[in-house]
Amino acid sequence: MLGTRPDIAFAVTQLARHTSNSSQDHLNKALYICCYLVGTQRYSLVYSGDSKLGIYTCTDSNWASNPEDQKSQTGYFLMIAGGAFSWILRAQKTVALSSTEAEYMALSDCSRQCVWIHSILTELGYRFGPIHISGDNQGSIFMSSNPVTESRNKHIDVCFHAIQDFVAQGKVKLFFIEGNENPADMFTKNLSHVKFCKFRAQLSLIFH
Repeated sequence: MLGTRPDIAFAVTQLARHTSNSSQDHLNKALYICCYLVGTQRYSLVYSGDSKLGIYTCTDSNWASNPEDQKSQTGYFLMIAGGAFSWILRAQKTVALSSTEAEYMALSDCSRQCVWIHSILTELGYRFGPIHISGDNQGSIFMSSNPVTESRNKHIDVCFHAIQDFVAQGKVKLFFIEGNENPADMFTKNLSHVKFCKFRAQLSLIFH
């Protein structure tokens, strides 16, 4: 899940919550994941050497998805040469008061990863423009692009406002993507079979 199979990130993360108090039902679901891996063992991440898409990423969050502490989930992935090379799914550190706030914190987390990747590639001699980040919440994109502190975002931890500087400095560029077309959904939600297969292919996880 960490290195080669982003398609099982959501399922593995959900099961990991119950490692300290697991049941037979959790074991059955773990075995189901193993069966899925056996059935898809010929799937692999494919990268295109002639891809001109550069680096881009999609991000998503699932507001208050953890019933125990009401914390939201952040999920995102980075693509290079047409294939996913970095992905993360984790619980947010603080409770978000709205879905827009949860998406804003997810965008901020993703932007810090993008800036780190940008710095590494710049040190290696590569030159490229801002990394494109796509999100499916217009409010969070506006907050990220607007450095003015308002009552709706002044309580958010200072660390999450770093994205406003990254946007202003031209290190990242934000775009809106429809929720039904956002591949990062597979990192934060339990999807239907059709949508799951569609997003899996968009990560360039392909059968060979």
